[in-house]
Amino acid sequence: MAAMTGLTTRPLYDSTDSLLRFAMRADATLTGLCGLAVAFASDPLASLTGLTSFQEYSLGALFVLGGLLVFSLAAVPDLRRAGIGVIVANAAFTIAAIVAAVAIPLTAAGVTATLAGGIYTAGFAALQYLGVRRLPA
Repeated sequence: MAAMTGLTTRPLYDSTDSLLRFAMRADATLTGLCGLAVAFASDPLASLTGLTSFQEYSLGALFVLGGLLVFSLAAVPDLRRAGIGVIVANAAFTIAAIVAAVAIPLTAAGVTATLAGGIYTAGFAALQYLGVRRLPA
């Protein structure tokens, strides 16, 4: 006779959190890949943007680390708090991108790339916000 155990396991995903997890993982993956590209091409990018090679490399490394952090946060059980934190970080980066485009002496390509980064983070913040709203209260 087989013994019955009372083990309860969480499902691998919950349909109410799938949008948020997807948005966080997509954000993390694209941010990390962009960071790798920026870090590897820091010298040529520096002449295009008006930043130094070290600044470009540091920005790329920051994107890679940020992507790893967000990817890790997408796996936590309490996704609401993690999602809200990522939304706040993306909103802050959007504001910082606008300020940087105005305050830092950049080339036209540098301003364009900086503002494009702000649009990217604003878009993901909006998608992640929709994902948080889908979570049960």
